[in-house]
Amino acid sequence: MTHGHYAAIESFWVSAALILAALVYLRGWVRIRRHQHDKVKGWRAASFLFGLLFIWIAMASPLAALDHEMLTAHMVQHLLLMTLAPPLILLGMPRKPLVHGPFQRHLEANGRLLRSAPMQQIGTVLTHPALCWFAAAGTLVVWHIPSVFMLGLRSQMWHGIEQASFLITGLLFWRPVVQPWPHISKWPESSMLLYLFLATLPCDILSGFLVFCDRVVYPVFLSSPHSFGLFALEDQQCAGALMWTCVTVVYLIAAAVFAARLLSPYRSEERSIVQFDSQRSAVRTDPQRMEAV
Repeated sequence: MTHGHYAAIESFWVSAALILAALVYLRGWVRIRRHQHDKVKGWRAASFLFGLLFIWIAMASPLAALDHEMLTAHMVQHLLLMTLAPPLILLGMPRKPLVHGPFQRHLEANGRLLRSAPMQQIGTVLTHPALCWFAAAGTLVVWHIPSVFMLGLRSQMWHGIEQASFLITGLLFWRPVVQPWPHISKWPESSMLLYLFLATLPCDILSGFLVFCDRVVYPVFLSSPHSFGLFALEDQQCAGALMWTCVTVVYLIAAAVFAARLLSPYRSEERSIVQFDSQRSAVRTDPQRMEAV
């Protein structure tokens, strides 16, 4: 099967999955707006839908057909899947609408398993900021090693794994920053500013290398047509500059918003409420602690 035929089939299934996710989210969001006081605001729903749109642009739009011809198009895909779509999806607080969607009964049936101690421990490990940071940085670096990069271009299966890994690790990376639902973290909130700053370093090193390198790092693009009038080396420099600029701007905006939220006078009060709720739930689930109380 040619790359074009496979890409068309992949685009169809990706589009269908994203449309289904949008409909499920919107149904749950409308249900929450009608029947519950704890509503998900309209801008959050718009954020979630824009996140899905960015995933569609990266994986199912005409841009996806250019990733085998231009490194810039390939870089745009990576940025959409890892840097732009994940924070927008998390800002949409997807858990609430999805729980109240058409799969509510199924999720409620499995809720006890998800709330079990082993699953809670696994969730704590997977959302630890250190693991989230290393997962995102490792994914970025590994997939840009020339031999691994070529594997993703030559194999449709590995290309799909590559895209899925960028999206998943992007969601993991942005989880401690966006905080889509209240939780108590052992790390001080101010550490997220350092978290974002350190995350720019692997991106800066990689993008700087692509911009200032005097040879084409991925020779496969030497034989590609000169799309938009760019030669292979110019395409590589454009891809590196795009990554450098986009990551710096997005992380800077995220750091500014997080700092403003951190300095907000309402933040300490909100955190106190979360701590109280967490302690109250712990007392309810721990008989020994109840006796002590």
